[in-house]
Amino acid sequence: MEVFIEPIGRLINEFSKLPGVGKKTAQRYAYKIIGMTDAEAKEFADAVIYCKQRVKYCKVCGNFTEEETCGICKTRQPVSICVVKEPKDVIAMEKLHEFKGVYHVLHGVISPMDGIGPNDIRIKELLARINGGVQEVIMATNPDVEGEATAMYIAKLLKPLGVNVTRLAHGIPVGGELEYTDEVTLSRAFTERKSI
Repeated sequence: MEVFIEPIGRLINEFSKLPGVGKKTAQRYAYKIIGMTDAEAKEFADAVIYCKQRVKYCKVCGNFTEEETCGICKTRQPVSICVVKEPKDVIAMEKLHEFKGVYHVLHGVISPMDGIGPNDIRIKELLARINGGVQEVIMATNPDVEGEATAMYIAKLLKPLGVNVTRLAHGIPVGGELEYTDEVTLSRAFTERKSI
């Protein structure tokens, strides 16, 4: 069993809290920080603090922004709304350069096993955005059990409102995440979306 002095152990512990970072990777990150000059370490720490202080959620769609409303909500017409699980999924969709509507970030999916119900994600906010100008809501949640359940739940709520509800076509692997799907597969899934 390896024993680290307290400051290194603390740094390794903090890095290992990041998603996808195991103990060995956390150790490499800690050693890299230790090997930095004081100026480089300060710049790294300042970047983390700066990002944490400046980035917030758009009051309309829930995407990351530095202002009250994100650039997408400010410049695009809400004729179609693409519903995604997390802000990082907006970035994945934007890489396609095909979608010209706006987004709605749920900040999670319905997952009874994890104690997350419909009231724990931004479904009410989505319903409040539906008006006479919205023609289509595209469900772009991940094609896993929770993503499918969330898409079906929202579709049932939106159908009576007369909105066309579509789902990204399959092609994205079941259990996969939009963030890691290649652009060709994601593009095909987007263009071949179907009503649900």
